[in-house]
Amino acid sequence: MILEVREVPPFHKNGFVVGCERTREAIVVDPGDEVDALIAVVASHQLRVQHILLTHAHVDHITGVGRAKDAFGAPVFLHRDDLPLYQHVVEQGRMFGFKVDPAPPVDRFYDLNPVYFGDFEVRVHHTPGHCPGGVCLQVGPKGEAGTHLLVGDTLFAGAIGRTDLPGGNYGVLMRSITEVLFALGDDAVVYPGHGPTTTIGRERRTNPFVLEYLRG
Repeated sequence: MILEVREVPPFHKNGFVVGCERTREAIVVDPGDEVDALIAVVASHQLRVQHILLTHAHVDHITGVGRAKDAFGAPVFLHRDDLPLYQHVVEQGRMFGFKVDPAPPVDRFYDLNPVYFGDFEVRVHHTPGHCPGGVCLQVGPKGEAGTHLLVGDTLFAGAIGRTDLPGGNYGVLMRSITEVLFALGDDAVVYPGHGPTTTIGRERRTNPFVLEYLRG
């Protein structure tokens, strides 16, 4: 499996290209301000992007969706509960002092079915709390429980997603982490929306926010 990450200022938000080495089919996840770097990755690996998948619709994760849609012509996926955020990306940008173009229409909302590319599948887990429509994208070979988790801003290495933005809820977020993400196995590799990779096991054992929550 090909998995490349890129990030740029000002948000230093991770965007991903995940590809199948055999078929050269790929997905792009959370194209933001680093979208041109993601487009370059796709070209360098000679990939064909099948889907543009969004973990959620906060402004830093979607500023590049239009460019990605123009470049690849692939459908855009989002959880239905984040559609209001997505549709108000211009206003979100204004909150941070940025001019942001409107995002293209969402093509498909996630459902219970996996999303496929090449020899791989993406299982989608609803993980609200940071925002209403946050999801974890679990990537692995077709028919297998994947060990690569693209978790958006739900969980970070040594931290958790903020819950003070509209739609955030601390209790809901912690249940998403401890009941949904942790159930995916300690060996699963976590690729957060910001910062370095980690593992479920490491965060279960050492994440101070998780430990405080579990102590009650």
